[in-house]
Order: sequence, then C-alpha cells, then structure tokens
Amino acid sequence: MKWILVITGLVLALWAVGLLPVAGQSNKEPDRKLIALSGKLLLQVKMDEPVDSLRKALAMMITDSLISGLADDDARKTFWINIYNAYFQILATKEKKTRPAIFKEKLITIGGVKLSLDQIEHGILRRYRAKLSLGYLPQFFPGKTIKQLAVSKIDYRIHFALNCGATSCPPIAFYDYGKIDKQLSIAASSFLKTDTQINPQKKTVMVSRILQWFKADFGGNNGIKIILKKYLGEDFSEYSLKFKEYDWTQKMKNFDS
Repeated sequence: MKWILVITGLVLALWAVGLLPVAGQSNKEPDRKLIALSGKLLLQVKMDEPVDSLRKALAMMITDSLISGLADDDARKTFWINIYNAYFQILATKEKKTRPAIFKEKLITIGGVKLSLDQIEHGILRRYRAKLSLGYLPQFFPGKTIKQLAVSKIDYRIHFALNCGATSCPPIAFYDYGKIDKQLSIAASSFLKTDTQINPQKKTVMVSRILQWFKADFGGNNGIKIILKKYLGEDFSEYSLKFKEYDWTQKMKNFDS
C-alpha cells in the first residue's frame, strides 16, 4: 500500500510539472498574414480549388514563427478553428479518412509540427484537456509545443464553431481575427436557438450532446443553464437538462456563409 501511494504521488507530481506553462508565447502583435492563411485555406476548400500550395506554405513555416505569430487568444482561436474545419474536409473528402483515424492520426503539418485534429481541438483550443473526461481533467504531458500553441483560457464557444462532418455538428463559418469575439457569440446563439428543445410543462430542456461531452468547459450543469439563459433569454434554473443523441450521419461542406 505504501509503494502504491508513493508511485501515485510521483505520477501526480510529474503530471503537475507537465502542466506548468512554458516560455514561447509572445506579447507582440499577431501576424495577420499568417492568420489570413487559415481563412484562405478554408475558402479554397469551400470553392473546391487546389489546396496543395497553401498546405505546403503552412507546413514549411518555422515553428517559432507560428508560435510568435499567434500571439494572443483571438489569433489562436481564429487560426486553429479555420484550420480544423478546413482540414477535416480535406482529410475526409480528398484523403478518404474516417473515424477514428481522422481525429487521432497526425495527418496535419503546420509550422513543421505534425498534428492530429484531436490535438488541435483538445490540446490547443481546449488548453490540453483530456478528450474523454467531460472536460474536468487535463492531459498527461501534452508536450512543450502544444502548450506554446494553446490558448491561455478555454472559450466554450469554440464548440459551436468546430465542424466534424456530422449532421449534428455546427455549420462552418469563416473566422476573422478582428471579429472573432462577435462571430463566436453569433455561432453560439445561432446553434443554441436552433438545436435546443424546451418543454415548459415537464420543465425539461434538451440540448446538444456536445454540452455533455465537454460539460466542464461550460461550467457544469449550472453553467450550461446560465449560458442558455444568456442566449435564449429564459431562466432554466428549475429545469432538468437532457442531452440529445448525436447524429453522426455524414453532412460534408455544411458552410454557413
């Protein structure tokens, strides 16, 4: 028993060290040309135009330039949401990748770094949270580069912006650095108003399974109800939450604009 406690303590200590912030993120002005490349890639995907030259340009970037160019959270969210949505479409349609490989395999090279869609979503945009913990647990040893690229604070609205090619996914929009905050609020409002079902008689409100999968990102059940009140204008504090089954039926190129 004593050795089990010692080993557990060492693992937890190493875990905590692995989660410490690292140097590398810059306070300078973001590189808008870099950020614009993500939107251009997504546009090429929408228009069914060649993407090889853009993919190569993104892959050949210097890693330090990528890290310093995405100098604040608005830059990171804008860039990586566009990249995620573009690459899911590329991997699914052009390279015929399917679940689970499309999410888990490191099929994307940006700034000399090989990444998976899961690393972009859970490592970078969700600040290295474990995928299957409802958002309550951090990842073990996410790696120095992921930590340098990650947002400084999780923004639950990203869940209304990422599209994984399923019917229940939010639609794809083009995100712009100067408008990202407003755009994410619009995405959250639109998704929740469209996808939420309210039953006043039974005092139940049925929401997307996304809010259950990443419950901690939304602040738990109470946080979800507060968010619903913000976007739907109703008080759900006395309501029970229910979560819809997720429809994984393929729905590609579901662009909002």
